[in-house]
Amino acid sequence: MDGVRVTAEGLGLRGPRGWVFQGVEADAEPGSLIAVAGPSGSGRTSLLLALTGRMKATEGTATVGTARLPKQMGAVRRVSALAHVSGVTDLDPALTVGEHLHERALLQRRYGGSVRELLRPRAERAHETKLLVDSALTAAGLDREALPKGSRTAVRDLERLEALRLSVALALVGRPGLLGVDDTDLKLSAAERAEVWELLTQIAEAGTTVLAVCAEAPAGAVTLSTRKPNETEEKTDALAATGRA
Repeated sequence: MDGVRVTAEGLGLRGPRGWVFQGVEADAEPGSLIAVAGPSGSGRTSLLLALTGRMKATEGTATVGTARLPKQMGAVRRVSALAHVSGVTDLDPALTVGEHLHERALLQRRYGGSVRELLRPRAERAHETKLLVDSALTAAGLDREALPKGSRTAVRDLERLEALRLSVALALVGRPGLLGVDDTDLKLSAAERAEVWELLTQIAEAGTTVLAVCAEAPAGAVTLSTRKPNETEEKTDALAATGRA
């Protein structure tokens, strides 16, 4: 799927304890790298979830491709995918890299394809799935053969950057037009942060629009900022609001 244009006009979310974010403006072309920058607790994750159709904004409007928020959240979810969002896309530490990829491929085959695709011969579908997974791994920069036990490496044994790459690869299996990545620089060294931004830049340059939460935006990114919410902790409100939506 090609990247989508993302716009926002006066987008805001008010929770039971006040504004989580307010007055967000955006206009990013397809294939843009969009940085949601600010300190933890400033509404970053909530804005990421709102722009990917997982949380309903309470004021303003936004568009993702041809879908308009907050009315067409389902349509936005169909063209977007999330990675590395705590409490939403958590990896199971007991499962292996291969098991995660196999599970994601099965879900994509079951829910992401058309009825016509499901009627194709099994061998043909299996080959297409392998190509899709391999393409997602390549785009995420994750080499299974370089892991300690290859595909049998458990998630608990992955380095932090490897886990982030796996989460991105799982999201890319669905070929989204918009990829949302949370906490891109959390507990990473300066060198690792540079690797992450290089990865996300490459994904954007390949055509997928990327929306990334960070403490500090890299040069060249379309930058969105959020206002600090009053007397609330952003991630708690984010997950609670996701459930309500």
